[in-house]
Amino acid sequence: MRRNLWIPLLFLAVIAVGWGIGKYTSPARSIGGGAASVNQPDLNGAAAQPPGVSPAPSASPEGQSGGGTQSAGESPAPSASPAAQGGGEAQLAATEPDSIGVMVNKQYGLPDNYKPADLVYPDVPFIFKEKIEKRMMRQEAAHALEEMFAGAKRDGVYLAGVSAYRSEKTQQGLFNAYAERDGEDKALTYSAVPGHSEHQTGLAIDLSGKDGTCAAESCFAGTKEADWLARHAPEYGFIIRYPEGKEAVTGYMYEPWHVRYVGKEAARSIAERGITLEEYYNVVPVSK
Repeated sequence: MRRNLWIPLLFLAVIAVGWGIGKYTSPARSIGGGAASVNQPDLNGAAAQPPGVSPAPSASPEGQSGGGTQSAGESPAPSASPAAQGGGEAQLAATEPDSIGVMVNKQYGLPDNYKPADLVYPDVPFIFKEKIEKRMMRQEAAHALEEMFAGAKRDGVYLAGVSAYRSEKTQQGLFNAYAERDGEDKALTYSAVPGHSEHQTGLAIDLSGKDGTCAAESCFAGTKEADWLARHAPEYGFIIRYPEGKEAVTGYMYEPWHVRYVGKEAARSIAERGITLEEYYNVVPVSK
């Protein structure tokens, strides 16, 4: 009798074991490919049009050409997802007009008629005496500029300011003049359209030697002042905004005289890696 019961019990045990194996070895891969196919956020694309920053007109430059007392403008579009900073905070910094890390270039501009609320006159020499608009910078940047000038002086290098803050109205006049003189396409390689100039942030300034020789001109490259800035500006929170060899990324000609304040941490990271502010924020390069 017991022998007759053993066979059906064995049969039931085999069925139970088979059911258990099937249950734990058949993940739901047919539903979206399983866990591996969980949608990932598009870190580069998601911020391609950051909120709070106006997309620029098809092309927009900023500063100045190889001659004159004004410097080139901004570079290509940002996709605010900085490689060296934390995601959300970095994105906010890139898109907030009053942020020290704000991105202003050919694709992303400032609010209409934007003017920083904390503009001051840095206590450094300029190549002109008048206490006018282009002598001003935002307070934090102005303080850092004073420290940088003092550091350069200790090394026997004497710097002078050429052009700092520039209102949207002023930029409009400059760009129109450049476009009339050189044609719009040429002007766009060295000057920003209104609302897309870093100078309007109050965080950028064009520099020269104390005598103003080669102020905002290509001949400034290779001078002892330009070489000192390239080596030491990041120590004070500044970067060479439009470096040589990065024209296709920034959209502007090489400007060794145009420095931009971004804070010491970001400046050192950008300098050590040999990248631009666009690359720091994982911006899609724009060459025109």
